[in-house]
Amino acid sequence: MKKEVFNKTITYFFLIAGGLIIIFPFFWMVSTSLKTIQEVHRMPPLIFPVSFVWKNYPAVIEMIPFSRYFINSVIVMVVTTGSTVITSILSAFAFSRLKFWGRDVVFSMFLATLMVPGEVLLIPNFVTISRLGWINSYQALIVPWLIGVFAVFLLRQYFLSIPEELYYAAKIDGCRDFKYLWYIMVPLAKPALVSITLLKAIFNWNGFLWPLIVTNSPEMRTLPVGLAVLTSEAGSRYHLMMAATTMAIIPMVILYFVLQKHIIEGISRTGIKG
Repeated sequence: MKKEVFNKTITYFFLIAGGLIIIFPFFWMVSTSLKTIQEVHRMPPLIFPVSFVWKNYPAVIEMIPFSRYFINSVIVMVVTTGSTVITSILSAFAFSRLKFWGRDVVFSMFLATLMVPGEVLLIPNFVTISRLGWINSYQALIVPWLIGVFAVFLLRQYFLSIPEELYYAAKIDGCRDFKYLWYIMVPLAKPALVSITLLKAIFNWNGFLWPLIVTNSPEMRTLPVGLAVLTSEAGSRYHLMMAATTMAIIPMVILYFVLQKHIIEGISRTGIKG
């Protein structure tokens, strides 16, 4: 009994310590965003601001077109995430339930693309976008990310965990493939779909390198690129940079905590079969 209590105590100690280490950078970011410039540069550093300076947030909005950056990020995130979810559902169903020649070979080739570093594709994609005349446009920000290979893999693994007998029973009852997919498999795969949606949303929300390459005007910048511009414009005014960063990550933090239960369930079940 004492050994069990000791083991639990050690486990919780390391879990709490790890949690505090992870949370501290976010706490420091929010704390810094509410300080004056004098408090930011004070030595030794202040953990908490002496007085909460809320005007740092509207000051950032006035300094850069923050609302435009925010709208651009929302448009890119919503379109790419929605497209990824739709294409992943259709592809995962084909690779998990439909029988056709070369299915496993095609899927293996599909997965092989995950081994190609994204940086290797930057130049070919940029050349293609440039020749299409899409530089500094929503097409350049959206089209290359309409499909997600990892999302297809994740959802396929979840579909394989659903008993195949349901599919055959539905076929005997005269249910078409699309109807079976929409009314049976999609509702059962809700946790996996939520996981895919959130992971894709975070990926596109935080995307920096590609938007930096294909945009050259403030009207088309996304939030990460806009924050990089703010770094040079604000100089050593770290309190303003931290205020902008806080506003940029809050939507994703809220989304994660709202969908946390479904994310854990979705990821934990993807390896059951396949």
